[in-house]
Amino acid sequence: MRPVDPRLLRYAAAARAFFVSGGLLALVQTAAVIGFSFLVTQVIVRAIAGEPLDALAPTLLLLAGVVAVRFLAGWLADVNASRGSAIVKSELRGRVLTAVTQLGPGWLTSRNATAVGVTTGPGLDALDTYFAKYLPQLVLTAIATPLIVVVIWWQDWISGLIVTLTLPLIPVFMVLIGWATQAVQTRQWEKLSRLSTAFLDVVGGLSTLTIYGRQHRQAARIRAVTDDYRSETMRVLRISFLSGFALELAASLSVALVAVSIGVRLIEGGLGLTVGLFVLLLAPEAFLPLRNVGAQFHAAADGVAASSEVFDILDAASAASTEPTAATPDAASAAPAGPLVSAASGLAVRGLGVRYGDTVVIDGLDAQLRRGAVTALAGESGSGKSSFVAAMLGFVPHSGELVLDGRSLSSGDRDWLAWSGQRAVMIPGTVSRNVTLGDEAPDETAARAALDLVGGGDIRLDTLIDSSGDGLSGGQAQRVASARAVYRARRLDCAVVVFDEPSSALDAATERDLIGSLRVLAGEDRAVLVVSHRRAVLDAADEVIRLRVAEEVGP
Repeated sequence: MRPVDPRLLRYAAAARAFFVSGGLLALVQTAAVIGFSFLVTQVIVRAIAGEPLDALAPTLLLLAGVVAVRFLAGWLADVNASRGSAIVKSELRGRVLTAVTQLGPGWLTSRNATAVGVTTGPGLDALDTYFAKYLPQLVLTAIATPLIVVVIWWQDWISGLIVTLTLPLIPVFMVLIGWATQAVQTRQWEKLSRLSTAFLDVVGGLSTLTIYGRQHRQAARIRAVTDDYRSETMRVLRISFLSGFALELAASLSVALVAVSIGVRLIEGGLGLTVGLFVLLLAPEAFLPLRNVGAQFHAAADGVAASSEVFDILDAASAASTEPTAATPDAASAAPAGPLVSAASGLAVRGLGVRYGDTVVIDGLDAQLRRGAVTALAGESGSGKSSFVAAMLGFVPHSGELVLDGRSLSSGDRDWLAWSGQRAVMIPGTVSRNVTLGDEAPDETAARAALDLVGGGDIRLDTLIDSSGDGLSGGQAQRVASARAVYRARRLDCAVVVFDEPSSALDAATERDLIGSLRVLAGEDRAVLVVSHRRAVLDAADEVIRLRVAEEVGP
């Protein structure tokens, strides 16, 4: 496990300021330590020599000033660590949310969404101890230890040699302990992700589990996962305590060797009291930063583990932004494969291809969505209906080209499209807030009209709902999701409106009303695409695009 991931400096600009400020403060702290040892030595030696208190007063005042500077530098280091942690966490959270949005639902479906949430939430909170305790000691070690060792060499080469030979023992112990810590910390992080996922699954399906009498078995499952997490946490603590003992023992024995050497030479007269006392005061300070780094190493494990997962997400987003998601030919020279209606009449899909690994879902599809017409997309399960829509939305990597009214569309441009997904996803708040989602200046009149159009006349705009849709029936939630697409289409004047299985939870009468609303939208000079297997929707469509299951091919 690397103590500092280089990607931290790349993705969090605030970390650079943290390290620069920390380095300057560490330099001041080191100077204060050396000055403190020198002044204490002078006071003691001169007092033993019989100098009066009046003669020692200036030195004592200077010593008090050095103590104050050391205290102030330490306090500023703590402030710098806390501030740096808060800013870096905020910056990384903002970046990872942007990255997840950029990667899209297609990427998120291949990941554990709960684990991503734990990483960006409690996981990044672990950076508090990482920045507040570990990194300041790491910076102090990189600056203070070499400077103090150089001063010891300058004053007494024998003590400098002893410190130089024994000092590497602590990094060796740290490496050995680090391997053990990394293993148990990784297991602990996995247990926490499992616990979070299990708890979220149980809470989400609690009503179903209760009806079928299975809630007690799930409670036992959570209890078992919790015990696993507790056991792994205790292993981490046990290794942390043992590591502290080992590092303290190594440092104490090393300082003891220096002290014995100085004591013997003082008795023999081969070393002056001033030099001996000065070096003896400095020797523990050479080992102290390294000891503190080792003691705080376990604090780094959580932060490094969480930040590493965040960096992996950011790397994936960076790779996705540099690699083309679609093999898009030049719009002026591209010729459609097969007969197509003029691209100027709506949305032309040219050579669309979607594949997941070795599985080809869509291969070279050409289609036309005409303005003023309702087009149905049909096909058996696994034929690529959802992938077709996801490619239009830019949620999955694909090949081919989308041409709207003769203009080739870029992958990041979605203002031409309004969409209602297969699953009616709600956000906590009112129905009005859900219908006008994304509009900074919501229009209540337009929201009411959109609901009425899709058969939601009985749904009040001020009805409160939660993220799971409680407060609405399944059919009402589906109508709210459809109204959201209608509202967006009219507010942004979207040329294409897509509905994915909009009538799966509707009765026959409400389905007829929905079909009528599709006709109204098409009459507003829009291309309407509806993904459905319902016979009534297919019969009412002007055109039907039928997909079939593609066969697997090699890489």
